[in-house]
Amino acid sequence: MNQPYVIGVDTQVSALLEADHLLQALAAELALSEGAFGCTHLVRGDRPRVALSFAIPSPTALDSVRERLAAKGYEVTPEAPDAVGRAVLYPGVAELTGTVTVAELLSGSAIDRVAVLGSAEPPAPELVLVTRDHVRPQWCDGELVLTAMPARGGTLVPFEVPDPTPCCADH
Repeated sequence: MNQPYVIGVDTQVSALLEADHLLQALAAELALSEGAFGCTHLVRGDRPRVALSFAIPSPTALDSVRERLAAKGYEVTPEAPDAVGRAVLYPGVAELTGTVTVAELLSGSAIDRVAVLGSAEPPAPELVLVTRDHVRPQWCDGELVLTAMPARGGTLVPFEVPDPTPCCADH
């Protein structure tokens, strides 16, 4: 990301899926520019929750976003809660549906690299990724990295599943 202008947004949300929906709703309402990023951040401590961050390429647009979020009652900070946000909104995310090759994913989105669980080597560019329409890379040392895992038929899938089963769901 080229020196974006970043803000953090505190929320009362405690679940990632709910945070994803909130982030996407706020991004749509704020009509964020094409190059914007929106991430979720797990906040631990006395009040565990999921905070948001937005990175916007323009300081003027960021000021407007900051003011509009504050007017809606959100606590807005001048930086992301941490450096390892989970990206929900990023350039190219809308095209990451169905199946794509690793090469297509890397060339058509802001994702910098794919890391495969259990492998020290990067995946071959022609390897197919079944997106499940849910691709959530994470910032790692300044790179946007998608963690994937091997799946049936020699394909990959993103490590994060779109509809996780809550712990103890059947108890």
